[in-house]
Amino acid sequence: MDVLTRDLMEQLSSGALSEIGKTVGVDESKASSALSAAMPLLVSALANNASEPSGANDLLRALQKDHDGSVLGDLGGLLQDPQAGEGPGILKHALGQKRPVVEKGLSQKTGLSGDQIGQILTIAAPLVMGMLGKTQREKGLDASGLASMLGSAKQQDAEDAPDLLGILNTAFDADKDGSAVDDVMGFVGKMFKK
Repeated sequence: MDVLTRDLMEQLSSGALSEIGKTVGVDESKASSALSAAMPLLVSALANNASEPSGANDLLRALQKDHDGSVLGDLGGLLQDPQAGEGPGILKHALGQKRPVVEKGLSQKTGLSGDQIGQILTIAAPLVMGMLGKTQREKGLDASGLASMLGSAKQQDAEDAPDLLGILNTAFDADKDGSAVDDVMGFVGKMFKK
């Protein structure tokens, strides 16, 4: 588990996990395992976006403008209506049109329905960005430092849970468009087929 996900999961007390579970319609342990799967996947997707300098700069600007970590202390506000918050916009930026493929893969891995996984991702996305923004401020990271930290986190997740990155790999290679993201994720996927 990468350091961002680990820190986030540590911040989410059992009470918070229980509330997330209620919002999604699952028990606390299923909410915890679904978040533990969704968060590294989002971190890896953000790492892909930040692997190009322009993407890293865009991400840094977004963190400085909108994501100071305050969401981590206002889970109640986030859970009131996750769809009305920042989650859908973050997911659109991080996953784009690949979101349904990612949701299907996570659904198969966790046993939750596609709708439930969609809600988990919508809740997880602002939390991941909040933790990323908080870390960026605390460490004074510039765009390249941010990209480096995310790259390390993605590598850690690839080592710990190659099946999770397989979901992302499948999603980003689904259109066979030959983008750099496909190449990177394809390489990561091959590393674990040896």
